[in-house]
Amino acid sequence: MADSLHRQALRIFKAALKAADPVQAVLNHVRREKEILIAGDRRYNLKSFRNIYVIGAGKASARMALAIEQLLGQRITGGLVNVPNAVKLRRVEINECGHPIPDRRGVAGARRIAKIASEAGPDDLIVCLISGGASALLPLPPPPITLAEKQAVTRLLLHCGATIHEINCVRKHLSLIKGGQLARLAYPATLLTLILSDVIGDDLDVIGSGPTTPDPSTFADARAILEKYRIWSKLPRSVRQIVSSEIAETPKPGDKIFHKTQNVIVGSNALAVDAAAREARRLGFHTLVLSTFLEGEAREVARVHASITKEIRASGRPVKPPACVITGGETTVTVRGQGQGGRNQEFALAAALAIAGLRDTVILSGGTDGSDGPTVAAGAIADGTTVTRAETLGHNAAAFLANNDSYSFFDALGDLVKTGPTGTNVADIQLILVPS
Repeated sequence: MADSLHRQALRIFKAALKAADPVQAVLNHVRREKEILIAGDRRYNLKSFRNIYVIGAGKASARMALAIEQLLGQRITGGLVNVPNAVKLRRVEINECGHPIPDRRGVAGARRIAKIASEAGPDDLIVCLISGGASALLPLPPPPITLAEKQAVTRLLLHCGATIHEINCVRKHLSLIKGGQLARLAYPATLLTLILSDVIGDDLDVIGSGPTTPDPSTFADARAILEKYRIWSKLPRSVRQIVSSEIAETPKPGDKIFHKTQNVIVGSNALAVDAAAREARRLGFHTLVLSTFLEGEAREVARVHASITKEIRASGRPVKPPACVITGGETTVTVRGQGQGGRNQEFALAAALAIAGLRDTVILSGGTDGSDGPTVAAGAIADGTTVTRAETLGHNAAAFLANNDSYSFFDALGDLVKTGPTGTNVADIQLILVPS
């Protein structure tokens, strides 16, 4: 039964990945009718543009660019996207660079993207492609902040337990391109941004740190976040200097630079969750989508999922067996140990401890990008036998969780979820399966 549930959970998860394909997501929202490009509720006469440039960054931006090449072909003058994994394109250059820690290749690509935007004229069209991962893949720190200092800040933010909204608020104020500043560089060119959301609530100013959207946050907000998580004193001096000086605020709502800008969300976590629910129903499960706004400390949220699992088994609430409960969103991890893992693997490990001994139950947590933290796994699967199976190998689940070493734990059991890079990113999916 456990093996069958594992297979079914993987099928449901893969259905979510398929629905989040960036090429189809773009083509669902953008189309071309002869010389008219239609995006959302706007129409662009291609004959009115001297040049069309394609720029962007993110885990899905290469495949998004592939869709734009299908639509515009030779009308594309050129462009560049920063991505973690290369995809072959004809008109748009791919710059492969580091994620989640930014690197020199990312800085070089960000400079070139900024140059393309700043040199575009009033009769040019810029198509900007943004997806999850863009914040790390579009690094352009203001002087005197160095790349090494930017990397140090990124590590502190990723390990402190801050939400993606909080992390990206800080990132926007340590950048020359995020927080609407790419739109500032592009003005007065026409700017169309297509966005694949990996953010809870699909907040435009948070996805990829909102390079082409107005930024309602301030330097004061960024400092408050850094102080809240007690990392202000650990920051490089140059970073504290920039945040404290509040020299050049990010552009705010109402700024004229956004008058020729359109931002269109082409895909989100909800799209993937809905596809997972359809597959679960097809497999015969009574299915409930509980939320696409999941957030909080991974191990705590996992325990709540375990409680729901126990309630289904005990009373048939909130959905009777055979049951599938699906959630989506993005949890966080406060790193205190020295192990290896990511939020989805940590979620699965905490869930394993909470459902230990519960028969015929599976909980899966996976990232739609195929990479959970700095590992090659998308996530992991836990069931009622996970803890006892680990004990036969001499592994104590609680000790591994305390050391944030979920990757090693599930690797030994063969219960990691490995998809390889998916070319998309719409946050995470969690599944609970309880058979009759």
